[in-house]
Amino acid sequence: MPALEPYLIEPIFEQFCTLLPERKTNHPLGCHKPRIPDRVVFEKLVQILVFGCAYERIADDSCSESTLRRRRDEWIELGVMERLREISLDAYDRLIGLELSEVAVDCCITKAPCGGEKAGRNPVDRGKGGIKRSVVVDAKGIPLGTIMAPANRHDSPLLVPTLKAASEVLGALPEETSVHLDRGYDSLLSRERLEEMGLGWEISGKGKPAPYWATMRWVVERRSSWHNAHKKLLWCTERVGKVIDFWVAFSSVVIIVRRLAREGWVRYRWEGRPLRRP
Repeated sequence: MPALEPYLIEPIFEQFCTLLPERKTNHPLGCHKPRIPDRVVFEKLVQILVFGCAYERIADDSCSESTLRRRRDEWIELGVMERLREISLDAYDRLIGLELSEVAVDCCITKAPCGGEKAGRNPVDRGKGGIKRSVVVDAKGIPLGTIMAPANRHDSPLLVPTLKAASEVLGALPEETSVHLDRGYDSLLSRERLEEMGLGWEISGKGKPAPYWATMRWVVERRSSWHNAHKKLLWCTERVGKVIDFWVAFSSVVIIVRRLAREGWVRYRWEGRPLRRP
């Protein structure tokens, strides 16, 4: 069973290749071991992202565990995955259009059994290691920016960094933008920070019933399930912060391209278009 459908992996890898620098090999003897093709490594990293398996479990005769880690670190240093996420967002905005009049911010805690730079004691899991993922999405659930933090960090201090992460890619959010938040952000400080940024807000009050479907917060709850469907994020065994950011960006790229294919299916025709709506 493939980790991703061909209509997803083909355009992602095609754009990914354009971001890689041209590699020239001039071995004096011409007898060095051939470099593993990027396509082989890329497909195995996709499997690791989706299935959450260990590097040594996915390695085989075509590609070793050390090659997977080394090529991953090489791509992290080049910043290609973050750049690919920005390109995916730009493509979605041009072809479908981001709905920035209503955005939602929320956090999700996942397991981090190996600890690491961005792990902390999870207050809702008996103090075990965990990572908090703070994300801002548009009105349709497209991830605009993500911040990773230890699980014992409160949600509200992550609000401004999360919104700034989206602004770094999209520019400043429109002044009429309304930010939908749950009761974890219900404080005077959160309102003051949003006012300083020129944004409106709709915050669920503490001690009051606030079902997620009553406001626009349900789109960010749904987005959390999309991220957690990629098991590498749900059970994160990475310890280095930049590696965790790589997998989060990779997951966001897959989500954006999948939504682009779904929304574009009823508007456009292209080569390799699936017979049914994704």
